Amino acid sequence: MPLEAFTVSEPLTMGVELELQLLDTLDLDLAPRAQDLLRALDKHPGAWDVKPEITRSMIEIGTSIQREHASLRDELHDLCRQLSRAARRLNIAIGGGGTHAFQHWSQQQIFPTERFRYISELYGYLAKQFTVFGQHVHIGVPHGDEALWLLHALSRYVPHFIALSASSPFVQGVDTGFHSARLNSVFAFPMAGRAPFVLSWDAFGQYFDKMTSTGVVQSMKDFYWDIRPKPEYGTIELRVCDTPLSVDKAAALACYLQSLCRHLREERPFEPSEDDYLVYTYNRFQACRFGLDGEIVDPKTHTRHKIRDDIIRTLARVAEHALDLRSLDANHQIRDSLFDGNDATWLRAQQAGGTPLPAVVEAASARWMMK
Repeated sequence: MPLEAFTVSEPLTMGVELELQLLDTLDLDLAPRAQDLLRALDKHPGAWDVKPEITRSMIEIGTSIQREHASLRDELHDLCRQLSRAARRLNIAIGGGGTHAFQHWSQQQIFPTERFRYISELYGYLAKQFTVFGQHVHIGVPHGDEALWLLHALSRYVPHFIALSASSPFVQGVDTGFHSARLNSVFAFPMAGRAPFVLSWDAFGQYFDKMTSTGVVQSMKDFYWDIRPKPEYGTIELRVCDTPLSVDKAAALACYLQSLCRHLREERPFEPSEDDYLVYTYNRFQACRFGLDGEIVDPKTHTRHKIRDDIIRTLARVAEHALDLRSLDANHQIRDSLFDGNDATWLRAQQAGGTPLPAVVEAASARWMMK
């Protein structure tokens, strides 16, 4: 199957996808109730979308196309309220966070769709271990060449979004020492990592044809890259964020990305190159392991900074763009979180002093659920 043409999209429009935990209200473990919740939401009145994910204890929600912070935040609030009401009627809870704190992968059940069965058969136990929860952000671009340029220009900022969104310190009842342990599950897949360095849609099509001819991939869905083009939507998709503990944080992250993309498109402060990726894996690890206190190496100058400090400098550079996009409030929220700490820090604080992990999950769910 050849690569499809890149759909023309309005530049800098946004869409947000969130993978969410379904929780048993008694023991706070994951609950395989996705089909029940999807039925309850079958005729919801919103413009947003809800669909199953790979295991029965999770769902994915997606916003409509948005242009600015206020409308995105309002839609996410509406979505959250409707989900919360439906969940309460079913006696389940919903939570954010990149991992569930104490679930065991072997107990998870694959959701019965043809694609999910295919993934389970291909990847074995990795499919059930993929019961992790991320936020994906789409940004509209006008054509494929710009999508690839912007994708690679954004690569140096990937640690920002990992560190800011990190909300997965616990895995199977253990504090991993990571701020984002979720991405360790993603990295296990053979098509994870970074996109190949090509800057034209024609060249990318040649790469895609070579990959499909090997039989290793069948479609763009088989690439689990940190940032990937989505030709059917006319977007690039940032995939490294953990699902935050609140929809307000999810909206702020999306708008920070939007203002950063506008800065890169309009000012072109540098040209991306293959050598940018010499430090990519190191920088990504630092963000996953240490969060905002991690170290980032500038791919051009090789200077080293704290990720927190690099974000502060970047917020200053994109402030004018955020103002024009009516998302300055979102960037202020990002700035405040640099000093308050990310969600992983909050989760660890809840567990301090020996608080049982079910109580930590309950507290995190309370931050998500709305009346």
